[in-house]
Amino acid sequence: MPDSRRGLILGASAYILWGAFPLYWTLLEPGGAVEILAHRIVWSLLTMLLILVLSGRVSQLRALLRDRRKLLLLTAAAVVISVNWGGYIWGVNNGRVVETSLGYFINPLVTVLMGVLVLGEHLRRLQWVAMGLALVAVVVLTIDYGRPPWVALVLAFSFGTYGLAKKQADVGAVESITFETLVLAPVAAAYVAWLVATGQSNFGSHGVGHAVLFTSTGIITAIPLMLFGAAAIRVSMVSLGLLQYLAPTIQFALGILVFHEDMPPSRWIGFGLVWVALAMFTVEALNHRRRQLRLVAHASAV
Repeated sequence: MPDSRRGLILGASAYILWGAFPLYWTLLEPGGAVEILAHRIVWSLLTMLLILVLSGRVSQLRALLRDRRKLLLLTAAAVVISVNWGGYIWGVNNGRVVETSLGYFINPLVTVLMGVLVLGEHLRRLQWVAMGLALVAVVVLTIDYGRPPWVALVLAFSFGTYGLAKKQADVGAVESITFETLVLAPVAAAYVAWLVATGQSNFGSHGVGHAVLFTSTGIITAIPLMLFGAAAIRVSMVSLGLLQYLAPTIQFALGILVFHEDMPPSRWIGFGLVWVALAMFTVEALNHRRRQLRLVAHASAV
């Protein structure tokens, strides 16, 4: 199998798993979002430490611990990804799967907006039109929900901030995720211990199977990350960018078909505007990349 095709399969597998997460988090009920998040952090740390050792990247982690700037960036990344994970789990377990999908649909647009505001990047004309459509969509959905779609906005902006911090830190995936969970683990472990001490823990209170599901949160977190990492070195960023729409599409379908969430006409209009904005943004990016490649090819020929 060609390496590029293998990369597409690995990338698609990662996004399909991420898209199917709502089915998994609901299995952990009656655990609350904070308890599930705490267990996810603790078990993810143990999983990542094992992966770190098996992949022979302990020395890279040691080097990272000597770089103060990268440590600060990854600490910030750890905080915002915990907000993202917690918000996502809360949304899924409180009947807002469709709204969580909206967060990941608009995430590419939010990421680009943050690039403009923080890094001083410039948008082309059609990209501004797409951003304007996305803003109109948020207004429409705010009117529909009777409130801002805050779950979606929290997910989009927290993940956008996470991506920005990771980009600036420029650290390998394994050691980066290991450090992030290492930062969060003391607080998470203390919360789990408090729940156990006060008799409020759901871990081990609903059978062995339920407890095993809690302990598997680390593996469930690590597998798609590893698949994504393997895909990223085999396929272009354009291909990865297109694959990322798989996850929210699956979440959206699950919200309607499995969890039977309401989708009144006004909500369809809001989502439709988001999809049009994404289509415009994606087509514009692909056309821009083709133009750049043609210019490079022409310059090389001359």
